[in-house]
Amino acid sequence: MRTTTETRVKKFVVTIEQDEDRWFVAECPALPGCVSQGRSREEALRNIREAIEASIETRAVNDIPADVETVEVEIELPTK
Repeated sequence: MRTTTETRVKKFVVTIEQDEDRWFVAECPALPGCVSQGRSREEALRNIREAIEASIETRAVNDIPADVETVEVEIELPTK
């Protein structure tokens, strides 16, 4: 008999910026230390998906919550 594994979709916010060497660096703020990169934006997104999956698997093995709380804060910026 074949057993099936239930899955669910969870969305994570990811930041992407291009560094001085023109690599795209992707980071998942909800998972501290979860960072990846790629030569293109698309490659960086593929790589950060893999990094997120690996981070969640590692956290599960070590009984660490799958993500941490992220919130938006508002600050006042000087005008020109």
